[in-house]
Amino acid sequence: MSSVFDFNGAPGSGWSQPEPIRRDAGKNIPNSMRRNALPRWPRASEPELVRHYTLLSQRNFGIDTGFYPLGSCTMKHNPRINERIVQMPGIDRIHPLQPDRQVQGLLAIYYEMQDMLSICAGMDSVTLQPVAGAQGEFTAIRCIQEYHNSNGEGNRNKVIVPDSAHGTNPASAAMCGYEIVEIPSGPDGRIDLQALRAAVDDETAAMMITNPSTLGVFEPEIAEAARIVHEAGGQMYYDGANFNAILGKTDPGRMGFDAVHYNLHKTFSQPHGGGGPGSGPIGVKSHLAKYLPSPIAARRERTEDDPQGVGDGFWYSWEDPESSIGKVQQWNGNAGAVVRAWAFYRRYGRDLERMSEHAVLNANYLRHRIMRNHNDTAEGKPPMPKDGAPADVVKHEFTLDMTPVKDATGVTAKDVAKRLLDYGYMAPTLYFPQIVPECLMLEPTETESKDVLDKFAEDFLSILSEDPEIVKNAPHTTPVRRVDEVLAARQLILRHPCE
Repeated sequence: MSSVFDFNGAPGSGWSQPEPIRRDAGKNIPNSMRRNALPRWPRASEPELVRHYTLLSQRNFGIDTGFYPLGSCTMKHNPRINERIVQMPGIDRIHPLQPDRQVQGLLAIYYEMQDMLSICAGMDSVTLQPVAGAQGEFTAIRCIQEYHNSNGEGNRNKVIVPDSAHGTNPASAAMCGYEIVEIPSGPDGRIDLQALRAAVDDETAAMMITNPSTLGVFEPEIAEAARIVHEAGGQMYYDGANFNAILGKTDPGRMGFDAVHYNLHKTFSQPHGGGGPGSGPIGVKSHLAKYLPSPIAARRERTEDDPQGVGDGFWYSWEDPESSIGKVQQWNGNAGAVVRAWAFYRRYGRDLERMSEHAVLNANYLRHRIMRNHNDTAEGKPPMPKDGAPADVVKHEFTLDMTPVKDATGVTAKDVAKRLLDYGYMAPTLYFPQIVPECLMLEPTETESKDVLDKFAEDFLSILSEDPEIVKNAPHTTPVRRVDEVLAARQLILRHPCE
């Protein structure tokens, strides 16, 4: 492996550091924080540095290098035209403190994106401020909390979540000070309405749920669940992580939800990898709108006294909702993520319904290819995974129960996931949802071809036929082999040993 610290060129070569702004700046640094010796900076030429970082980049795995079936995270192709648009000077050189008259174009994009998201989710108002799905959850629950407080119902201190919920759901509610009430799923993995009826009372603030669920299964009784919660005085929150499966087909508003968060870095083609930047806008029904964080993009008809604006007859500005919970982000959300998603939405519009159709088709096709031999117990045949959700049709993702493989060979779901790395794939989501034992969750997305899915299925089944010891010790070909995740998390290496 290349190490930039191995380069030892002539002393004094390379790029010089700029002179300090103030010559006496160092006087304010305590002696305890001063270096005893100069840092050992590498002395590398420009070609050496380029080669070093090029080599490192080739060790990365992303959607541009291979199939990325990470369930619940929607790792899919992001059209390159979106990158060109977001890099236009009028977009990427804007400062958040510029006056409204200088950012009419961006404000118009924000307003239109708010409107688009409101329509596709059946909501009345949207804020683009949250910068992640979990932050969107927190923001929506805070709006619900303020709604209850304003109605004199601050006693509502419980949030209901199903046991299949994403872990950020209860975490976000707990951050708002709520007690979490978990209800079990039924035998089919869906909401147990009897358990829900038993859980709701006059202290119920909200129910948080994903539909389709993390099992990839649609909740056919979601409207009844919403009725139960609403009759108890609670609110319904929709986790939009799995929005890909329903876009253009139905919407949370029709299901009875009062608030929803969107993941622009999932459904709407903002790149997801590399730690962001993400974007997790929220949409709410009208009774929650006045509590949205400030500001949101607004518009009015342009007057003669206004500058030209964008030429559509409107003047755009920032507006603070009447009883806003305040700000949840320093500025106005991740503008680059919003613009990318806006370009994607503008390009495809109503055709986004086909995105959902293809996502569902691909998930069911891949599920069939992997599961087709699950009842084949003939001698010499490897054990097959069990279906993680007892449903004839799943939506955009599906789960596998690797227990039969583990019982027969000792190979765990984690082993299979690690071995897939050797075949050139990113591993699926592992051990989530926890209600499925030895779980693998796969989401092929709408962007992968039949050939890719066929090859993945063949390789997946091939792994089940391999010598178990090979699989248990995988990966074998990656730059970093199997690590102890617990140890790695507890003993972080935060600086280069040369320092």
